[in-house]
Amino acid sequence: MTKLTGPERPAVSGEADSLVIFLHGYGADGNDLVGLADPLAPHLPNTRFMAPNAPERCVGNPMGYQWFPIPWMDGSSEAQALGSAETSFRLLDAFLDEVEASGMPPERTVLFGFSQGTMMSLQVGLRRKAPLGGIVGFSGRLLRPETLAGEIASKPPVLLVHGDADPVVPFASLKEAADTLVTVGVETYAHVSKGMQHGIAPDGLGLALQFIRAKLGIEG
Repeated sequence: MTKLTGPERPAVSGEADSLVIFLHGYGADGNDLVGLADPLAPHLPNTRFMAPNAPERCVGNPMGYQWFPIPWMDGSSEAQALGSAETSFRLLDAFLDEVEASGMPPERTVLFGFSQGTMMSLQVGLRRKAPLGGIVGFSGRLLRPETLAGEIASKPPVLLVHGDADPVVPFASLKEAADTLVTVGVETYAHVSKGMQHGIAPDGLGLALQFIRAKLGIEG
């Protein structure tokens, strides 16, 4: 099984005691999000940043990657999408196992997803036995909400952010995900970026930073 690899940024202090893992969206790559380390790192000096590429070249954008194909966008079948998704879930789970084995505790690790990366973060992060430090999800949705209650294995805190003008992933996905997470007992925060389309706005990024600092116990 292929291992996930991608760009990284070391802790600016030189001593990492926490980790943020960026998970990019459909058709992008790790470089699409790793630049967020630039505004975040001064406020998270002991945090390392990793941004693995998804395992498949994107059907709709061969220069980028996908965690799984999207039938209505690229003409793939539901069976292909499901098979790719299951493979990506296992790869991300194995990646997190490697992170933990390297000495970074789960409670000091935060998943930070965008769009399809948010779907991956919620799907895998909530089914790991040891709770992560937190999950941040922009412009995504909760896959298979009807199965979560029976499959959830840990309850890390979650911050969901979505633009109310998103033409790609419906804005209603925010409420559906948040309601489901609250129902199963997950500490959940939700924020609406007014007028924002499919992207990460400054207000949402600022809240993500506050959330990460709070859940990692970073003061000052």
